[in-house]
Amino acid sequence: MAVLKIIDKEDFIMKKIRLGRTGLMVSASSFGALPIQRLSFEEAGRLLRKAYDNGINYFDTANAYSDSEEKIGAALCDVRKDIILSTKSGASDKKTLLSHIELSLKRMKTDYIDILQLHNPSILPDPEDPQSTYAGLLEAQKKGWIRFIGITNHSAQRARDAVLSDKYDTLQYPFCSLSSEEDIEIAKLTCEKDMGFIAMKGLAGGLITNAATTFSFIKQYPFAVPIWGIQREKELDQFLEMEENPPVYGDEMKRLIQKDREELLGNFCHGCGYCLPCPAKIDIPQAARMSLLLRRAPYQQFLTEDNYKEMLKIENCVHCNSCKSRCPYGLDTPQLLKENLNDYLVFRREHSSQL
Repeated sequence: MAVLKIIDKEDFIMKKIRLGRTGLMVSASSFGALPIQRLSFEEAGRLLRKAYDNGINYFDTANAYSDSEEKIGAALCDVRKDIILSTKSGASDKKTLLSHIELSLKRMKTDYIDILQLHNPSILPDPEDPQSTYAGLLEAQKKGWIRFIGITNHSAQRARDAVLSDKYDTLQYPFCSLSSEEDIEIAKLTCEKDMGFIAMKGLAGGLITNAATTFSFIKQYPFAVPIWGIQREKELDQFLEMEENPPVYGDEMKRLIQKDREELLGNFCHGCGYCLPCPAKIDIPQAARMSLLLRRAPYQQFLTEDNYKEMLKIENCVHCNSCKSRCPYGLDTPQLLKENLNDYLVFRREHSSQL
């Protein structure tokens, strides 16, 4: 594979954003490293290095993202002093949290993590409990393993509670051009509390197909740091180009955003993946959004025989309702899967000539 081309712009300097009271100055567009688990070490390394060479200094991952941490360590350990790393643990107790942190340090070839985030906890830990994950975070700070304490969540109520608790330095929360007024108020609240606000799901799990709309929307909140999930060079190039030449948040952009809002009105799967694993091996994040993907992306890719077989797995649903109980958006996931399968089969018949 050829070496990835660096965007060589003499007059382009990546802007930095102060991440709340952490004081960390992070790149205005930062790197969400969940997708690189799908790449080879070589491909991931070149993509990460290109991001760094073009001014991106903040990389966000999680210990649950298979080998993402290891790929970051392999690609960026020699420039560790010049970058900011955040990772996450889904532990539910102090002992497990500390073991996760030790593993993350080893994987990323570093002796400290800038921000350690609790990964979408279903309840906030009791800061007075000496065996809680919060107690573990404080101990890790004392050991010098982590610098700042963060939390991620998909629940508006838990996110608000975390901000108001004054126990966390950063909040990572879904934020994009589809965000509700409640979401926007939570973002503003972090700013009032001088808490770093990390915007995840900027493309709504792939349902926003015009990145300029959500990019320009997020830029209206200069304290927000978007971590774009990047898997391909062209995606990285697009965000670098928009940083250099920001799209205007004008009437036309607002019209396009409103159109997206109308098309995605109601309950839709955000593709967060917390419904997994599925005992029937259904790829829920894709299957539960199939109706939207067919109409908002090039649909031919979803009509292949392999995708057809994947969708038919919905018929093997055992109705354990685990996915439903774990959905942070309160969706009736089994019903949503059934509806999407029916829609998919109709769509596939209508386009049978293209198969």
